Amino acid sequence: MVEKIITKPEPVKPTDKLNVGFTLAPVDELPRRAYRKGSKYDPILDQFIKSKQKNAKLQIEGKTANYIRTQMNKRLEARKLQNKYIVSVVNDICYLSIVEPLK
Repeated sequence: MVEKIITKPEPVKPTDKLNVGFTLAPVDELPRRAYRKGSKYDPILDQFIKSKQKNAKLQIEGKTANYIRTQMNKRLEARKLQNKYIVSVVNDICYLSIVEPLK
């Protein structure tokens, strides 16, 4: 029996049962999934910590202040920093702050 080696995927025309065309192509092995290490919000938090500012306004294009607050709070919790830093929203603007110790 001779195997047919497919070098170029051949499009399949839509059939009565499938109303869409599809392409089937051979692969040697399955690709690995790419996972992000950490979060895309970690560099923002790192920069704020390094800056040693007491307060900073944070705006990210295309994201609402409440969404940013939620994501930053998740990162603070994951890094066990929720007692040192606080994220708040005032007039639809997100702010990062250092928690002041009680006197």
